[in-house]
Amino acid sequence: MDKSVMVVGIDDSDHSLYALEWTLKHFFSPAPEKSPFKLVIVHAKPSATTAVGLTGPGAAEVLPYVERDLKIIASRVMEKSKEICAAKSVKDVIMEAIEGDPRNALCDAVDKHNASVLVVGSHGYGAIKRAVLGSVSDYCAHHAHCSVMIVKKPRKNTK
Repeated sequence: MDKSVMVVGIDDSDHSLYALEWTLKHFFSPAPEKSPFKLVIVHAKPSATTAVGLTGPGAAEVLPYVERDLKIIASRVMEKSKEICAAKSVKDVIMEAIEGDPRNALCDAVDKHNASVLVVGSHGYGAIKRAVLGSVSDYCAHHAHCSVMIVKKPRKNTK
């Protein structure tokens, strides 16, 4: 029997790593081999020009440094994801780092892998920040060609 594909979108935030851990706990534990899902982890790395938002004089000098930093971040994110999977004994994982806007990259990954579920973390932005940055989870919920699960990190009690 072929397993359904579950894509988990990750970035360098605590929210997305929490979403990955939550997904492994609820869908792959205690026996990963018995899970009905095949796991695909996708990290969308923005391009240097998108990350910097600069054009014109001086931009060309900055871009190689930004590109290097983005590659380092992507490498760290993928390594941390592998560690989280290994800790839960989940070995059969496809890991992909894709350059581009996370919203499009995740929807494209869903199509590429014919996924039945997309899991994303919720950053918990306020209305203004969400309006400026755009919500990846909101975009995916409306545009991905599969069910979308948005995992929210529990609030810490401030008492």
